Amino acid sequence: MTQPSPIPASAVPLLSLAAFGSGISMRAADPLLPLLSREFGVPLGDASLVITVFSIAYGVAQLGFGPLGDRYGKYLVIALAALASSATALLCAAATSLPALLAVRLLAGATAAAIIPLSMAWIGDVIDYEQRQPVLARFLIGQILGVSAGVLVGGFAADAHQWRLPFLLVAAIFLLVGLGLLALNRRLPPHANSVRPIAGGAVRHMLAEFRHIAALPWARLVLLTAFLEGGLLYGPFAFIASHLHQRHGISLAVAGAVIMLFGFGGFAFAMGSKAMLARLGEGGLARSGGVLLAVSLAAVGLAPVWWLAMPASFCAGLGFYMLHNTLQTNATQMAPERRGAAVSAFASCFFMGQAMGVGLAGLLLAHAGTAALLAGGALGLLAVALNFSRRVRRR
Repeated sequence: MTQPSPIPASAVPLLSLAAFGSGISMRAADPLLPLLSREFGVPLGDASLVITVFSIAYGVAQLGFGPLGDRYGKYLVIALAALASSATALLCAAATSLPALLAVRLLAGATAAAIIPLSMAWIGDVIDYEQRQPVLARFLIGQILGVSAGVLVGGFAADAHQWRLPFLLVAAIFLLVGLGLLALNRRLPPHANSVRPIAGGAVRHMLAEFRHIAALPWARLVLLTAFLEGGLLYGPFAFIASHLHQRHGISLAVAGAVIMLFGFGGFAFAMGSKAMLARLGEGGLARSGGVLLAVSLAAVGLAPVWWLAMPASFCAGLGFYMLHNTLQTNATQMAPERRGAAVSAFASCFFMGQAMGVGLAGLLLAHAGTAALLAGGALGLLAVALNFSRRVRRR
């Protein structure tokens, strides 16, 4: 029996680099909020719309990219999306008003939306389920480091009063990675570049795909859990830099460096994911991660001194990726015959949850304060994680 041609060794690392650019895009604006508030003369909650509109577009657009990836090839769509993201990042850097920045951040969220979910779906296509979770964890190193680099670069840019700088960096990264992905796409073996022909109208087909996924009880649980996880974590998370800056008087660059440790916690999980999974199992990984995340997030908000936020941020990142990676792995298998659409639906729910969370947190900020937002998010995350863990064990 003929063995399929091997996947080029650089295929997953290139996807991870694209996820790195996506991670910077998502989080670089967090430390910029106080600067953007002063730059455009608006309250902090209004400035946070640059995060909300990105998350909304990111979440909604993924519903279309999943079927597109199934139809035209996931790797090709990822490459084109990376090149488009380079252009939208340049537009963000060129914005001269808050409404203009919000408009192009909306575009940036839409173009970046294809990268992570289609990469996960492509990995699901070419890697057996038994080996998939560690491979997904290694792929996510790019996003993890991108999140860390985003808050760090955003913090330094805010202190230097150069809010355009992170967007220029993102544009350069996406341009180089997009060209690399496009070149490698031509070298992929047939089984790694498969397409699924679609009969009938594209919109009707897309709706039928999502109706099929929504009819699956396990898929509904995974999607709801992802939505709640995104809202309860990233709503308060967007204001951590502002919280540390305003409550403890540290610079935004230092605050960004503290938040960067969240990504290092995720990196630690990626390196030890195989051993953790073998020891704890999927249910135990989700439960332990949720407890660790909740305790750590509350500690960031309630710590009496700023430096306690350093170990808490690291532990929050470790706990988050323990929980989230378990969710991601289940998402790649909840509808294998429609994997592109299924993973896109998962990512869409996660980022729509983020958009809702940041929007609600911005509204509650003046009444509750950042510490209460972080503590409230922690309690909600604990309940969500324990429920999902219990369902995983029963399944």
